[in-house]
Amino acid sequence: MIRPAAPADVPVIHGLIRELAEYEKAPDEAVATEEQLREALFGERPAVYAHMAVDETTGEPVGFAMWFLNFSTWRGVHGIYLEDLYVRPEARGGGHGRALLTELARICVERGYQRLEWSVLDWNEPAIGFYRALGARPQDEWTVFRLTDEALTALGS
Repeated sequence: MIRPAAPADVPVIHGLIRELAEYEKAPDEAVATEEQLREALFGERPAVYAHMAVDETTGEPVGFAMWFLNFSTWRGVHGIYLEDLYVRPEARGGGHGRALLTELARICVERGYQRLEWSVLDWNEPAIGFYRALGARPQDEWTVFRLTDEALTALGS
């Protein structure tokens, strides 16, 4: 079962983000606090959204998708950028990841968005295979660039 996240889910989402960071071998980089997540998701001006994958038997959350709107200047419409998709290892293979992506695709279709995009680490072969099986294709001609920390501060000062 997939449902929109609620404020009571913030501690669970925070924990799932920590699990994802461990899986991606970058636990020290996940520094977001529950308060930051609560404000981003449910504050006065939410700019990010989340959906929960819930085990239908136990009712317990087993995964999440966190996303925000992007915009294609070429197509002239919004799309969804999937920031994180994570399903706990013990729940993988149960259709939760597919259900989360299906819900985001449904939102795109319903709202007239023309893209659903995300990034995946190049070593994450299970995820890459899963995404390819859904019909997603890598954008090999694009390279992601990022400014953070000192470089961001230096440029922005």
